[in-house]
Amino acid sequence: MVLPFVKLGTLVLKTLSKPFAAKIKQQAGKHPKFRQIIVDIAQANHRFTTTLQRRIYGHATDVEIRPLNEEKAVQAAVDLIGDVFIFSVAGAALIFEVQRSARSEARKEEQRKQELEAMRQRDEELAKEVSFLRQKIEEMEQHRTRGLAGILNFSNPQPENTKTPNL
Repeated sequence: MVLPFVKLGTLVLKTLSKPFAAKIKQQAGKHPKFRQIIVDIAQANHRFTTTLQRRIYGHATDVEIRPLNEEKAVQAAVDLIGDVFIFSVAGAALIFEVQRSARSEARKEEQRKQELEAMRQRDEELAKEVSFLRQKIEEMEQHRTRGLAGILNFSNPQPENTKTPNL
């Protein structure tokens, strides 16, 4: 019953993170100090991705990479920040789901262990009961072979090798 609500909640969280990311993008480009930081981040990202692309395509990597103009850098940085925010929310939701699933599996495993222990105890009790019943059957077999006379000690009250005293 809880599982559909949890999954629905994570989906809603991911969906709601997109407008927040858009708001972060909008505000990031306006704040002067933050703007300079994100321009630096965008330029570093541009250098890294350009170098990586040049290596992938087999081009020379020792050439100078022209920096982005400020507006393109700001736009690239706020896009990067928005994407990082959305992926962070999605990653957090994924981690939450994995942990919840692991806890659920742990509870199921504990329940299986308890059931197995109960079955083992019941098996031991049944083994003791079978042993007790075998013992009773053996006793009854001994009494049956002796018959009624054996039970009442009427036949051969004394061993044959001993003499009875004359009275």
